[in-house]
Amino acid sequence: MLSRSGCAFFVAAGAFLAVFGAQAQTWPTKPVRVVVPFAPGGGADLTARPVAQKLTEYLGQQFIVDNRGGAAGAIGMEIVAKSPPDGYTIMVMSSSYSATPATHRLPFDLFATTSPVAEVGNTPSVLVVHPSLPVRSVRELITLARARPDELSYATTGIGGATHLVTALFASMAKIKMVNVPYKSTGLATVGVMTGECQLIVGSLLGTVTHFRSGKLRALGVTSAKRWYSLPDLPAIAETVPGYETVVWYGVWVPSGTPQPIVERLNATVNKLLADRDIKSWLEKQGMAASGGTPARLEERARKDYERWVRVVKESNIRVN
Repeated sequence: MLSRSGCAFFVAAGAFLAVFGAQAQTWPTKPVRVVVPFAPGGGADLTARPVAQKLTEYLGQQFIVDNRGGAAGAIGMEIVAKSPPDGYTIMVMSSSYSATPATHRLPFDLFATTSPVAEVGNTPSVLVVHPSLPVRSVRELITLARARPDELSYATTGIGGATHLVTALFASMAKIKMVNVPYKSTGLATVGVMTGECQLIVGSLLGTVTHFRSGKLRALGVTSAKRWYSLPDLPAIAETVPGYETVVWYGVWVPSGTPQPIVERLNATVNKLLADRDIKSWLEKQGMAASGGTPARLEERARKDYERWVRVVKESNIRVN
C-alpha cells in the first residue's frame, strides 16, 4: 500500500501531466517564431517558408519566419538554444546543425540545449561550375584541378560551414587542391560563382536548381550515392569518386525542455503537412524527398553526421578562427 506521501506524489504528477496535456491541446495561443539560422534564399529558408505557412493553416496561429544568419548558423542556433522552452520558438535547420558544432567552439552544447521534432526532407547537393570553366564532367574537373593545384576556387558559406565540409571531403577523396572563398550566405556564395568570382560550389539542390536549369551555372554531379530521382541524367559524383556521398537534410527543432505533449503535437503536424498536396507538389518541384518520422530518427541522423564531420575536420586540418 502506498504511503500518504507516495499518493500525494502521484496525484501531483498526474496534475502536472494534465496541465501539459491541456497546454498541448490549446497550443499555440499566440504567434510562433520560426528561427532560420541563415540569410534568406538558402535551402533552410526556402524550406521554412512553406512549412511555416502550412503550420499556420493547420494550427491556427501565425508561424513567422525569422532569419538570423551568421557564424555558419551558430547565431540562430544559440537564439533557439537559449529561448524559453514553451513551444513559441522553433527552428527550421539544415544539416549544418551537425556541421557547425564539428568546426566551431560554440558557447553552448547544441545537442543538450535543442531537441529534434521531425525531419522535413532531404536532398543531395549539386556540384556546379561557372559555364566558362572548360569542364563538362566531374572527371574533367578533377583533371583540370590536378593540373592547376590551388588555382581553382570554390565558394562556401564560411570556413567550417557545411558547404566547406562537403567540398573539402570531395577534394580530399579526389586528391585535388582548391582554394576556399567564404561568403556570408548561401545566396551570396551562389552568386559568386554565377558572376565568375569563383569557379564552383557544391551547393544545395534547392539553391542551385533554377540557376543550372537556366544555364547560368553548369551542373556536373549530385552528391547522393546514386543519381537523384528528379535529375536522372545528372551523374552522381560517386560514379567518378567511389564512396563519396553527402545529403542535405532539413528538420524542425525546439529548445530542450519544451513540454513533450507540444513536441508530439508539432511532430504529428509536420508529418501531416508532408502529405499535404501543396507541400508534396513543392517538394517534387524542388527535387526533395519527404522524410517525416519520429524525433529519434532526426536525432540519430544528426549525431551520425556530426561524428562524420568531426573526422573530416581532423583529416582536412580545417581551422576556424
